[in-house]
Amino acid sequence: MTLAEICRIVGGSFIMGGEQSREREVRMISIDSRQLVDVDTCLFFAIKGVRHDGHQYLKDVYKQGVRQFVVSSAEMDLSDLTGSGVIVVADSLKAMQELAAWVRKQYSYPVLGVTGSNGKTIVKEWLFEILQQDIRIVRNPKSYNSQVGVPLSVWNMSAAFDLAVFEAGISRPGEMERLAAVIAPDIGLITNIGDAHQENFETKEQKADEKLRLFETCSLIIYRKDQDLVHRRIREKYSGKNVGLFSWSLADKQAELYIDAAVKADKSVLSFWSEEAKGAVEIPFTDDAAIENACHCLAFIVATHRWENKLAERFARLQPVAMRLELKQGIHNCSLVNDYYNSDINSLEIALQFLLRQSVAGRLTKTLILSDIRQSGMESEKLVLEVLRLTSRYHIDRLICIGEELLKHKSFFGAGTTFYQNTDEFLLHFDPSQFKNEQILLKGAREFRFERIAALLQQKYHQTQLEVNLNSLIENLNRYKSLLKPGTKVMIMVKAFSYGSGNVEIARALEFQKADYLAVAVADEGIDLRQAGIGTPIIVMNPEEHSFEMMLEYGLEPNLYSMEVFQQFDQAARRMAVSGYPVHLKIESGMNRLGFSSEEELLTVSRQIALAGRLRIQSVFSHLAVSDDPLQDAFTRQQYARFRALSDLIIRSQPHPVLRHLLNSAGIERFPEFQMEMVRLGIGLYGVSQSSALKAETVARWLTVVSQVKEVQPGETVGYGRKGKVEKAKEIAVIPVGYADGYDRRLSNGVGKVWLNGRFFPVIGNVCMDMTMIDVTGAGVGAGDPVELMGDHVKLDDLAQWAGTISYEILTGISQRVKRVYIQE
Repeated sequence: MTLAEICRIVGGSFIMGGEQSREREVRMISIDSRQLVDVDTCLFFAIKGVRHDGHQYLKDVYKQGVRQFVVSSAEMDLSDLTGSGVIVVADSLKAMQELAAWVRKQYSYPVLGVTGSNGKTIVKEWLFEILQQDIRIVRNPKSYNSQVGVPLSVWNMSAAFDLAVFEAGISRPGEMERLAAVIAPDIGLITNIGDAHQENFETKEQKADEKLRLFETCSLIIYRKDQDLVHRRIREKYSGKNVGLFSWSLADKQAELYIDAAVKADKSVLSFWSEEAKGAVEIPFTDDAAIENACHCLAFIVATHRWENKLAERFARLQPVAMRLELKQGIHNCSLVNDYYNSDINSLEIALQFLLRQSVAGRLTKTLILSDIRQSGMESEKLVLEVLRLTSRYHIDRLICIGEELLKHKSFFGAGTTFYQNTDEFLLHFDPSQFKNEQILLKGAREFRFERIAALLQQKYHQTQLEVNLNSLIENLNRYKSLLKPGTKVMIMVKAFSYGSGNVEIARALEFQKADYLAVAVADEGIDLRQAGIGTPIIVMNPEEHSFEMMLEYGLEPNLYSMEVFQQFDQAARRMAVSGYPVHLKIESGMNRLGFSSEEELLTVSRQIALAGRLRIQSVFSHLAVSDDPLQDAFTRQQYARFRALSDLIIRSQPHPVLRHLLNSAGIERFPEFQMEMVRLGIGLYGVSQSSALKAETVARWLTVVSQVKEVQPGETVGYGRKGKVEKAKEIAVIPVGYADGYDRRLSNGVGKVWLNGRFFPVIGNVCMDMTMIDVTGAGVGAGDPVELMGDHVKLDDLAQWAGTISYEILTGISQRVKRVYIQE
């Protein structure tokens, strides 16, 4: 679209920009100066919100390269936006919604609108996971379901899709009417009506009626009949109208879809019957919320005539949808979980669950710093009792309450609880010596600005950090899992500090995702994980004799790759008087690294293990040398044939089943027929994939800031060896990262580049031990500006190519002195 077309659609007028500006192409819309992409075709809407006014950021957005704007104030000074096209409207948020509504009208494929108090994002994401192999689906990114999130999502509609799934969330009366005009769904699905955001509604009935406004354009509405309020309101509002009503139930066989949920040890079986279809699916969850969300998905599939037996295996592979939390290292051996974006009672429980999963040896005290909860809709006393129930259930040892409402109910809490009227009072009395060896959860409403508390509790490092997105890690894991047959196990490589991403935090996230095995290089790595409370089976790929007794003590399983190592470990097992201890045999199939290559030795070892009973062959494996190279596929198939022949000999000699695994990350993508009982996922988990179709997400972002900007005159040089020669005056930015941090010295002298203020800038001179200089001439860069060393713009593969190495070396080379920050949705 052109800017002129958009101006006509939103009923605006140009207050700046000539004919050339008005004919510029628009492909992206944005409201956040921190999240700009494709600045040449981006249209920035300056939104006035309760706490922020986008008009204050116009200069920053312009500085990043954007030249197209929608504003809602004709009186402001726009002299800094030279050469831009600027549209003025009465309300920029409404204009963005009107633009998205126009986009929605251009497409005739079905649109599903999802609303409810809980489960919207999960239902949306699970439907995507179940159906994406058969149809192309556009949906909200993450949980973009607000007044701004929905239009940003609907803007992404195009003729490339077959179905749209948009969730809509509201917090007060009147909001859904605006979202309904944007989404205009053909099909509606309501998850439930709960207590979230109840404070702005007089009754739950009122909230239900407001949410049902989304369905005014629907020809089909899907809901749970067991929820009396939802069932009653839908029947009263839509019975007798030209709308199909499709209900599902876990109790009423008269519903359009009846589902019988049977909970087993670690899964649930959902057997279902309707006029449309009948069958059964398994889901890897047992909690009520997951069962309900899966039933919503099943109801949509059945109601829209999409059920096929092949979908059952996709239900079995559903994965949890994570939340956004930050896990950081705190002062005095504390760990810090930051969750100060919302404050409803449901999100408090989610955060407490996350804190419980982060159990760290030596940090015995669990501390909750909690603000008043604004989005509950509960009476004050009932809310306080619920807080007390949750803090007891999740074993909170120390509670710090901030806010007037909590202070009013001080008598409900135990003697050890500390109260502050507001955040300023807490900061006034803050004593860092009072926080030691603790796991601390910061849970507060935005207005309390708990980021100020986080700044005091967070351990101070230099300003270079590696931001690890656990959501992307989990998403990559799920994408690889989607390539596997049901029942295929996954071993995940966490050696070398989890490819530089961090050991305990990554292992803990993978354990929560029910990884079948973790693999480390040496025993010390495995011992660290055990001491941190990781209980997942761990294999040590390079075991050493001096560590065998410690491995046995900590339950670490060795890779036995030679007769000598087998005999040494067998003797250690005899000394420790163990029985049936799991071990793994490595076969040499063509890599010519570690592994048994003699058929005779393999048979001897396997027979001795079976006869003595001290050890138990848990798995047999080998490693592919060129699984990422299509030109050498014949060699890969040769490796598979040799491995298959030798592993069969071992399996036949054992009285119990033995796992086999050959595939690495590239192998999982390219040779699905070689899966066998288990696969090993390594670099792919961290964002390096062979297939463009898989689209592995970037997991780690390496960030720093500008320390100083200085002018260098013609004839001067920059850095050691005087390699950075300056022929004309330049501006040089110094950033606090060097080869001691892992920023490769081969990136010196223009080879490497960084992303800064929306552009790439080259390295000038030699990379130093702790500092690197960047040529930022004419870019208006200042001290404190953020710099991306690796991430969304400077790709890991780019760094590796520039340095003449491989992605593995770049990742594993990032020094542990670089602070790791963990992000989770």
